[in-house]
Amino acid sequence: MSALSELGKLKGQSKTDGRDTRAALVFLGPWLVGLVGITLGPMVISLYLSFTDYNLLQAPEFIGFDNFIRMFEDTRLLNSLRVTFIYVLVGVPLQLAVALLIAIVLDRGIRGLPFYRSVFYLPSLLGGSVAVAILWKQIFGTTGLVNQFLALVGIEGPGWISDPSTALSTIILLHIWTFGSPMIIFLAGLRQIPGMYYEAAQVDGASKRTQFFRITLPLLSPIIFFNLVLQIVGAFQSFTQAFIVSGGTGGPSDSTMFFTLYLYQKGFGQFDMGYASAMAWVLLLIIGAFTAINFYASKFWVFYDD
Repeated sequence: MSALSELGKLKGQSKTDGRDTRAALVFLGPWLVGLVGITLGPMVISLYLSFTDYNLLQAPEFIGFDNFIRMFEDTRLLNSLRVTFIYVLVGVPLQLAVALLIAIVLDRGIRGLPFYRSVFYLPSLLGGSVAVAILWKQIFGTTGLVNQFLALVGIEGPGWISDPSTALSTIILLHIWTFGSPMIIFLAGLRQIPGMYYEAAQVDGASKRTQFFRITLPLLSPIIFFNLVLQIVGAFQSFTQAFIVSGGTGGPSDSTMFFTLYLYQKGFGQFDMGYASAMAWVLLLIIGAFTAINFYASKFWVFYDD
């Protein structure tokens, strides 16, 4: 009887597991369709098109690695890579530094913390929008708010977005201004650091500077690493700011020609979809390389509790 009882239980459990599996597949179905139809499918097609000459009007013609070879002779593409690297390597560290500084200030328990947290987070929600990019263009225009303020003290400001030497700096400044998202993550990480470490350091006579470099930074290093990877990936994909500020041209003198903007011009301006697809895969490889380097380097400066 006991064997029959156990067999009955197993059959009942098997039926329950089957229903659970079917229910899981039903709920996962829309996501799986989206994964195949919106992500994996277009990626495979894009990879194929990167080896073709395709202008949207005629059938793709397979040309092998010609699109990738062309990139070494494309001076505008090489310049767009230079501009993008400057934007990432300057903008991301400055943004994270500002985010960490504001998070430390807010972590001191000032009054109205939820209000300040929301206000500082708001630019991250709006920073990539067309409206803010247009506003930024107006602020740094020849007769914009910045030059109006400088005129009050007798200084004639330049055309910040029309001068090749300063145009990229205005977009980097816009990127730094959107520090809210990493700031919130930093603030959450600071709240997780046990206060007993600081109390012990104070007893030993450690200064605030020493506490910051010997306690805060090491314990916060996993959060810094997380923010660093996210912001680098996002910065490489920046498009809207440069498109709006430059009017879609990447000017002046290609000083704001991001790699993504040049990709857009090639694909949707000149309908050179094969070349644009190859550029997209190069961008993927660049982001992957930066991410791999960060993960490799993290073992030298990121510290975990275990």
